[in-house]
Parts: sequence; structure tokens; C-alpha cells
Amino acid sequence: MENLRQGILVGCGNPLLDISANVEEDLLQKYNLKPNDAILAEPKHMPLYKELIEKYKAEFIAGGSVQNSLRVCQWILQKPKIATFFGCVGSDDYAKILEENATKDGLNVRYQYNTEAATGTCAVLVTGTHRSLCANLAAANNFTLDHLQIPENKKLLDAAEYYYISGFFLTVSPPSIMEVARLAHKHNRTFMMNLSAPFLSQFFKEPMMAALPYVDILFGNEQEVETFANEQGWTTKDIKEIGRKLVALPKENGQRERIVIITQGHLPVLLFKDGQISEFEVPQLSRDEMVDTNGAGDAFVGGFLAQYVQKKSLDVCIRCGIWSAGEIIKQSGCTFEGKPSFEEQQ
Repeated sequence: MENLRQGILVGCGNPLLDISANVEEDLLQKYNLKPNDAILAEPKHMPLYKELIEKYKAEFIAGGSVQNSLRVCQWILQKPKIATFFGCVGSDDYAKILEENATKDGLNVRYQYNTEAATGTCAVLVTGTHRSLCANLAAANNFTLDHLQIPENKKLLDAAEYYYISGFFLTVSPPSIMEVARLAHKHNRTFMMNLSAPFLSQFFKEPMMAALPYVDILFGNEQEVETFANEQGWTTKDIKEIGRKLVALPKENGQRERIVIITQGHLPVLLFKDGQISEFEVPQLSRDEMVDTNGAGDAFVGGFLAQYVQKKSLDVCIRCGIWSAGEIIKQSGCTFEGKPSFEEQQ
């Protein structure tokens, strides 16, 4: 940890302010939302954000998938600015809230500011232990490659050894993803992506398949990998078979075989590496302990990254991911308290 230098990890994603509230099922039905899904907002969803604030005592929580993962990573490392985050926000109060929260958590925030759109928001509808996400990207949608090419940002990008980008960013700036992917490939550095949500495999197939050959570590949950398999015309629904096929997809860097990690909620996490499949048990939480699953997947990646940048074994990385997700589920949104208590020898 002492040798861990600032800026070793870079992430790109959509910085969003979560507007989170506990709601009844009928609100999901009103807006045609599913209990455990993530979608982009359509015009019909726009009144939802105001409704959550005015009728449901909504909380405002710093969000956005990659920003969440990097905040959790920073929390575990307890050392500022190990991670740098790129994303686009508006020039408004929501952006100030996001930047303050992320900076307080130790993240080096390098936002692109947009004057034409408001900072993006994500409605988080919590029903019991489920969460439905509806993202209005707004300014987050306006991220451009030239922000990464500004000299001080390019310097940060060049200095990193690990890169993490969410599948959600495929809807925003494929050229930025490819720039980072090629940079990682050129210097034999680690490029990581997340499938992020089922709709991305369905509707953003072309940019996803362009990026995948560069991906060294791919994360996804069982719904996301099943949808991906279906969209690829794979006939199997067997998660282990799908994982093996994901590993075997074409890869640019032949020196480094792709690693695939599939989470399955309370079921074991699956690691696919070197032709082997390893399973990692997930400790079961009681219903009383489970506050909100929003951010659990982001926290898993954050815990993984915190160990991976320290060159710990994949076993330790995954166990830390599972531990982190468990901690976040006990809180509302992707928030954390106190000092992390993860121990390698659990």
C-alpha cells in the first residue's frame, strides 16, 4: 500500500446524482419500470424525478456506476487520488454536490463541464430489497474525446496502469472508449469493462463488440451475460458455458487471456480464468441487514479494483468485492461509513 502511487487507476463514466426513494410497486407500473433493471429515461419518465422529490422524501446521493466503483475503491485504500475519474456534468448546483462528495471520498475528479445541459440524474426506485434505475443522462451524454486530449488530462491517462469503463459509457462516447482501450493495448496495461445492463448488449452491440477485443477483465451479472449470449445467437442459457464463451471471444492482446467475472446476487461469484472456473460463496445477509441493493454491483468492482491495483491475487480481489457489496447493501445507495474492515485472510 505504501508504494501505491497517485493516478494509477483511471475510470470513465457517467457522473449522475441519484435521486433515491422507497416506493410502492404501483409507481414502477405507472412508469413501466421493472424491479431490478437499469434503463435510460424516455420522455414519459421525465415527471418521475420531480415526483420522487415532492412525494417520496427522496435522498440525493452521489452516483453513476464508475464514479461509485472508484469512490468505494478509494474508501478501501484510504489514500487520496489513487483513482482519477472522467465524465461530463452541467455547470450547476448538482455538479457541485457531485464533485464535493467524490473529492471528499478521495477521488481525483476531472469533469468536463457543459453549459447546455443539466447534470445527469438517476431515479432510484427502491421496493423492498430491489432497485430500479432510470437514468436521465443529460450533460453526462455530452462527454467528448477532446476532454481526454487536453494536455493535463492526457498526462493523467498516460500515467495510469489500470483503466475501467462501464458499459453505460457505450451510449455516450465510443471514441473515448476506443482511445483508452488502444492506449492500454499499446502499453500492455489492464483494460477493464462492465456489461452494466441488459439493454446495452441489445441496442449498443456495435460499439460493445468493437471494444471487447481489448478487454482484459470483463464484469457482468447473470441477467447481463444471458442477454449478451442471446444477442450473439448463442443457444445456451447455462451461465458457466456463457462465461467460457466470453473468455474465448477474439482478443487483441494475445499475451494476456481475458478474465471474466460473473456475479449472481446471493449465489456464488464465478471467475473464469485459464480454462478454469472458480466459485466464491457470497455470505447471506438477513432481510433486516439489507437496506438497498443500489450500488452493490458498483461496490463489488470497487472492492475488486482496490486489491487489483495492489497486485493482490484474484481470490483476494474477488473476496474484497463480495465484502464491499455486502457493506453497501447495508446502506442507502452507494454510501459507506467509518474505516473499511476487510481482511485478506477471511
